[in-house]
Amino acid sequence: MSEAEDNRDKIAFISVDSAPKRFAGFIPQWRGPAMLALFTLLAVAMLLAVNSPTGAAIFPNRDLVFSPYEGRHSIAIRIFLIAFFISFAAFSSADWKGKLFFGLDMVLTYALICAIFDLANVAGHLALDLAFSLHFSAIASGLLGFCIYSWKLLERGLMPVRIPVEHRPVSNRRAIIRLLVTIAIAIATSIWVTSLQLELVERLRSWTLLGGIGPGVFLVLPVLFAQLYALAIWDVKTAKTPKFNPPVSIIVPAHNEEYIIENTVRVMDRAAAHYGGEVHILIMNNNSTDATEEIANATLASCEAALGRVINVPKPGKSNALNAGLDAAETEFLVRVDADTLVGEDNLTRAMPYFTNPAVGVVGGVPVPPGGALFDRARLLEVLVKHGFYSVAMGAVNGVVGIPGMFVVYRTEHPRYLGGFVEGMNGEDTDVSLRIGELGYHSVVDPKIRYISEVPSAYEHMREQRMRWFRSIYHISSRCRDLIYSGNGSLRGKIILPYMLVNSARRAMLVPLIIYGALECVFAFNPNSPIVWQAVVAVTTGAPAIMAVIASLLNGVPKGILALPEYLIFRVLRAYFTLESMMSILVGHQGEDLELATKKNVTPTGPVRVA
Repeated sequence: MSEAEDNRDKIAFISVDSAPKRFAGFIPQWRGPAMLALFTLLAVAMLLAVNSPTGAAIFPNRDLVFSPYEGRHSIAIRIFLIAFFISFAAFSSADWKGKLFFGLDMVLTYALICAIFDLANVAGHLALDLAFSLHFSAIASGLLGFCIYSWKLLERGLMPVRIPVEHRPVSNRRAIIRLLVTIAIAIATSIWVTSLQLELVERLRSWTLLGGIGPGVFLVLPVLFAQLYALAIWDVKTAKTPKFNPPVSIIVPAHNEEYIIENTVRVMDRAAAHYGGEVHILIMNNNSTDATEEIANATLASCEAALGRVINVPKPGKSNALNAGLDAAETEFLVRVDADTLVGEDNLTRAMPYFTNPAVGVVGGVPVPPGGALFDRARLLEVLVKHGFYSVAMGAVNGVVGIPGMFVVYRTEHPRYLGGFVEGMNGEDTDVSLRIGELGYHSVVDPKIRYISEVPSAYEHMREQRMRWFRSIYHISSRCRDLIYSGNGSLRGKIILPYMLVNSARRAMLVPLIIYGALECVFAFNPNSPIVWQAVVAVTTGAPAIMAVIASLLNGVPKGILALPEYLIFRVLRAYFTLESMMSILVGHQGEDLELATKKNVTPTGPVRVA
């Protein structure tokens, strides 16, 4: 790494987008450990209480369960969730009153739903002499806890206001048929493999790859997504025409990018030469205080295939720069590229033919790290799994929610019609891709479109980046909650966005869950349901390791498997950043009116730009 890059990583990565002032605050690094310490104390106290002679008499299942269940569970999940709710609320970004009401809201709502669940179990036991298994109860209680956490944070957090999202119904017959068939095959395959009682399964358990969970649970998702991935690759191979090279504009928001802007422009010039069509590069100099403008002007002047200019955007904020570029673009197609992205020579050549299909609205690819820095090997596996596997697979059922703004192509009319890129929140790239999809257009992720995207090399920079990224799902879900609550049949709104919220909750709870599992394993609070160390390790090792190997092989990058240990450790670090990111969300009182929020300078705002 050069000295300029190193200095930038240390001091220049903070921007107005790091913590949008209306919705988020900066979190001191002590707050996460303090929250985990309180969680540990609360969890130990409750575990000791329910496993004492008196507690065991009241709670024979050694959890906060009020009805008879059959069998046993691995961990007392309800105690875990209540301890998490209280400790998270205590260190959330709210005043004391906000913390109190937030914590009570989560705990009481969860208790009410669990009570209803327990009463249903009692009714079934009395009427039919049947009872749920305790294992099923633990799984259901855990999922309910994830849902409550996500929805209460979305409800009480100060979020972008809901906007009307235009949804144009299109035929989803092929997507629905594909989804139903692949789900059926995945379930059937999982049941069949489970029935074989393979020795390999026991060996995987001994290696902690399965923990104490049956192979069917782990096989469903890999088999499902492997089928969708194969269908998506078929679509990719049959979709493009040999050549299509209309004029395009590339907008590049740049803030203090003197260390890389020359390379960024030069590789775009090479891509323009390979492409053969007109390429206009617009460097949107966003309030830079270094030599970004001078270097960009000099490099653009030396380009051989592309034309370009620098446009100064004094108002800070990436969306401000993007919208200025959107206004300046004069071509039918628009390419968005981050200033720290080095596009591949064939990226434009591969991406543009998709637009010969009038149903295609967005095209993206797979970012790869440059290599050599602290997090680069782990990041390689991360992008292969997320972008090179899951995102590609979701394209088979028209279920892609967002394509990263590192490199993405639009029809220029679409972001203009939607009012431009939303300002003042995180996730503007996902927001625009999501809404273009709801207009009835298809989003394509081509795994052969690969470009180099910078990876933070310092812990502080990685923390800042991930807090922005992980916070964005709440901002997008709040702004586009019209999709979740309206009566239209949007796959993204009814299934994918809620799943992403619940998955975010699961990730935020991962580090506390590891601590909790270790406590139960080491101290054996409940001798009737001992948790084995394999089950604890499997939380961070099992399915993620299997999916990472599959993604590496399918993407033709077998060397990625060598980075598996770093990737698994990075997943835990990423989960901790998710927890910190959720703690950064400003939390107010439920029903706090707009006038009061305005006085506190935390007013949620809608779209700044008007279509």
